[in-house]
Formats: sequence, structure tokens, C-alpha cells
Amino acid sequence: MNAIGTKPAPVPAKAGRRWGWPLAGLGLLVAGGLAGYGIWSRHSATADLTQATDDSALPRVQVITAKNGPKQRTLTLPGNIEAWYQAAIYGQVTGYVSHWYKDYGAEVKAGDVLGAIETPSLDADLAAARAQLATVQANYNLAVLTAKRWTALAGTQAVAQQDVDIKKADAAAQKAQVAASQQNVIKYEAQTGFKKLVAPFDGVVTARGVNIGDYVSAAGSSPTATGTPQPLFTVADVHKLRIFVSVPQNFSDALRPGLTATMTLPQDPGKRIPLQFLTTAKAVVAATRTVVTELVIDNPAGELWPGAYVSVQFAFPGDPNVLIVPEQAVLFRAQGTQVALLGDGDKVHLQDVVIGRNLGTDVQITSGLKLDDKLVANPSLGLLEGQQVKVVEPAAGADPSASPAAQPSKSQPGQPQPNQAQPGQPQASQQPSAGVQAVEASSGAEAKPAD
Repeated sequence: MNAIGTKPAPVPAKAGRRWGWPLAGLGLLVAGGLAGYGIWSRHSATADLTQATDDSALPRVQVITAKNGPKQRTLTLPGNIEAWYQAAIYGQVTGYVSHWYKDYGAEVKAGDVLGAIETPSLDADLAAARAQLATVQANYNLAVLTAKRWTALAGTQAVAQQDVDIKKADAAAQKAQVAASQQNVIKYEAQTGFKKLVAPFDGVVTARGVNIGDYVSAAGSSPTATGTPQPLFTVADVHKLRIFVSVPQNFSDALRPGLTATMTLPQDPGKRIPLQFLTTAKAVVAATRTVVTELVIDNPAGELWPGAYVSVQFAFPGDPNVLIVPEQAVLFRAQGTQVALLGDGDKVHLQDVVIGRNLGTDVQITSGLKLDDKLVANPSLGLLEGQQVKVVEPAAGADPSASPAAQPSKSQPGQPQPNQAQPGQPQASQQPSAGVQAVEASSGAEAKPAD
């Protein structure tokens, strides 16, 4: 009812029907749009997921190229210093040490007396030999005189010729006895010369194995518990020294005159001392497959000591014409030695190669590779011929061509990195799952896709 109590005029039914159909159409249009957007968004998400899944299924790899070999190769090996000459002096007579005159580190000249031995038994034997010589000499003189007398009577009725011949033979026998006794005296006199222990050459006393009163046998010093005689003194000539190094067989072709080397001592690692090449054993030690190499150095001041351990660094000539690659870029398979090359469409081609000398973290490739070839830096044994991969850039500061030990890593020190092989051994077969392949490619650091 209105203000005056009358009812409002009714709306015509024809006007309501006029607005109902457009509103219904608009609702259907909105509903259709929402449904279409939902279908499109689900399809787009499915396509994105499929693309991401396909992309993550591709192995992540880093690409490197081969390099020319170095002009010079270095190799550091342990070595031992030995004296130019060294003599172990043993006892030659039986007796007791009465004196020793030279101690450890004493500088001596050839002929200097090192020690003295008292030999009462030898002295008695020498006296007896001289007395025996005097006896046989007297007998010989008598036999000669007798033979002369009987010879003078030969041809007379006083003596028979047989008796004359016997006297002459007896004189000859006595002469032989004299010679034997003289040699016996000479032997004992020579032995008494060993009562004094003398230096055989100029040098340094590096060992003294006796004290006053020690018993010495004719076979050396007092035997040890194992029965091996020990030297009484050891003298070394250190004016020049020999350095012995066992060099691996694969470097034997470079062991020739003109080879340069330096050495360092553990107590002074910063000081490099030049060495001269002398010779090699010209034979390979079967147990170690090494060649014994001898170097020399002058030591006028005696600063270097025999028996010392040293580190010897060789400088071998290299071959720049031979390509080198990191050792971890080489695959060792039943089919042979291969590298993984990156071809068109980022597809892998397994190339057969022939490796040369091992240079430590790098190896020589003598055939099967060109300088501009793109190689997978650290391939897995799971890579197949024609397989597509995704190239990633190394993390900041990482060098894919460097040794794995030189790469930055989030792993604990001393632990192996994923997909790394030990030097000289094939890598373990691995097929990385999605989400970790990029980590493998940079040895512990997350890699970013290439632009």
C-alpha cells in the first residue's frame, strides 16, 4: 500500500521475460569461459611438466677441447744420497782392540790409523815361524856343504856315485824347506800389518763399531746374534755424491746425457740443488718396473751427507704436437679406449682413440682426436652412441679440464666426487636421476644451463 492506502500498479509479465534470457546467456558464456580456461591451463601445465621432465631426463655434461702437449714434463721422485766411495773396514786378525783413534765424523787421509789391535797369538805364531826358518836355513847350509864334499869325491873309490846323488838331492830338499819357511814368515808378517786399521782413502768416518777391549776375530768384529760380522769402521769419500732414483719405465726413453734434474732436502724444501745425469742401470727392475738412475753432485764443503733422503725433480722434454686431455675424459670399455664427442644436436659420438704416455692428471692421445673436437669432460659409462645430452656451464671458479682434485666442491675433503674415476681405472657406470645431474656435471657445484 502507498501513502494514501492504495496498491501499486502490477509490473507487466512481458517486461520480466525480456531481461531473463540475456542474463542466462551471459551465465552460460561465463561458465563456458571458465571451463575452457581450466582445460587450457591444465593442458599448459601438462605440457610444461612434460617438457621439464624430458629436459631433466637429459644427462648434464660439460664440454672441453683437447690441448697441445707441454713442451716440458716434470716428474718428482724420491732419491737416496750415497757417498762417491764407501768402505766398510773389518778385522783381519784375531785379538783385542787396544786403541781407537778416529770417532764419528772425523776427517781422515788415506793411510791414517783408525784403531789398533793387540794380537798375542799372532805374535807368537810369527816368532815360531821365524825360528822355524832359522832351523831349516841351518839344515840347508849343512846339506849344501855336505853335497859339495861328496861331489869332490865323486869318481874315486872312496864314495859311490849313488851316495853323491843322494847328498845333492838332500841339499835341494833343504832349499825347498827354506823357501816354504820364508813364505810362512812373510804370511805372518803380512797379517801383523792388519793390527793397525787404516783409512783406504781420504774421507769421513761415518761409523765406528768397536771400543777398547772388544774382541775381534779374523773374520771381522765380534759376530752379532745372527752370526754376521760387523765392520769396525766405515769410511766414506764425500767430495762428490751419487744420487740414486728409481724412474718409471715409461720415462726410460728420456734418460740420456744432458737430462736436467734438481733435488730438495726435507729440511730445506725451498732450496733447489742442480744435479748432473751420470748413467742408468740399462735394465728394468721387474718387481717395480723402474730403471735405476744415477745422478751426481759435487760436495766440496761436505754440506750434503750420504744416506740422506731427497726429492728429485726431473725435467723431461715434451711433445707439443701430441694432444692431451684430462684423464677423467677417457672411457675404458670392452670396446676399447674411447672419448665422448659432442656432435650436431648435442648428440654423443663415442670415438675410438689411442692413448700415449700418462702425464699424471692428463694423458696423451696419439690418434683418433682433433684439436677442435668437443669432448664431454667427465662422461659416464652409461652414455650411449647417439644419446642426446644437455650442455651446462661449469660453476664459477671450476675448470672442467682440470683434475677432479682441483675442482671446488661442497663435499668433505678426501671424499670421492660423483662420477669420478680413480687414475688409470674406468669410471663406475651411473645413470643420474633428474635433479642431480647438474650437480654431477660440476663435481659438487650446481651447474646452470647454457644460454
